[in-house]
Amino acid sequence: MGFPDKRMRRLRRTETLRRMVRETRLSVDNLIYPMFACPGNNVRTPIGAMPGQFQLSVDQIVKDAEVFVKDGVPAVILFGIPEKKDALGTEAFNDKAPVQQAVRALKKAFGHDLVVITDVCMCEYTDHGHCGMLDGHEVLNDATLELLAKEALSHVRAGADMVAPSDMMDGRIAFIRQELDEGGFENIPIMAYAAKQASVFYGPFREAAESAPKFGDRKSYQMDPANAREAMIEMALDEEEGADILMVKPAGSCLDLIRMARDEFDLPLAAYQVSGEYSMIKAAAERGWLDHDRAIMESLLAIRRAGADMILTYFAPHVAKLLGGR
Repeated sequence: MGFPDKRMRRLRRTETLRRMVRETRLSVDNLIYPMFACPGNNVRTPIGAMPGQFQLSVDQIVKDAEVFVKDGVPAVILFGIPEKKDALGTEAFNDKAPVQQAVRALKKAFGHDLVVITDVCMCEYTDHGHCGMLDGHEVLNDATLELLAKEALSHVRAGADMVAPSDMMDGRIAFIRQELDEGGFENIPIMAYAAKQASVFYGPFREAAESAPKFGDRKSYQMDPANAREAMIEMALDEEEGADILMVKPAGSCLDLIRMARDEFDLPLAAYQVSGEYSMIKAAAERGWLDHDRAIMESLLAIRRAGADMILTYFAPHVAKLLGGR
């Protein structure tokens, strides 16, 4: 046979052939939509660093959900902007806070048609912006676990289908699991932010959630982005402590960790396409430097190809329409 013996282009000739041999597929079922719940009624405050995203009052969250649930988006994850903040973040476990109200409203409106997940962390609720209780400028690990458990219990009592601790305190999965079980919520799963980097790509989120630390940074509890073996240890610990789903965050700069996790663990694997990843695509597309929809789809396919089963992405409602819904 003459050169070349193997012609790879044979199966690329038409779109139909390409569809038939496509190895990685993106479905609406892979999507989780992050939303920001704030106090008030008829509130729709644009987030400057995240074009197309908003801080939403509960009524507006339900209004938006009426559209994307019909388009097949199966889940949301809720972040809260409280009316007031204090050193202990007590609004995190206030049963009348925006997240708890949003959980009740979404479950009333959509029942089992929408999985409602809640972020469990203190940074949005503390006046210092750190993810736990302080002693001076030190974030206390064990004392913070009790606050996180109170927050998780408040969310599930409101009707949350799943909780997602994002604080990166050591031992928090086991502590929350025990408190949920003892509270009669043994069937509520935990999605663990297991390998969460101290990443620059969270910048726009901190405007959205009003959660920037007032001093220092979060490098003493979030992971060093240089460490892959440590990420595997973090995920193994969360699995041992009772996590039902493991998460890698951020997704785009951690595709190698997603692949390593997929090869190492059998639990469902989530990845968070974070605010900076979203905003970079939006900014480049607005300037005509990238094709908006193709950039979105290629970035999400890369996350799926790396091994993620679920993707938390601010593009979820738009992607659901691109995919044609269910």
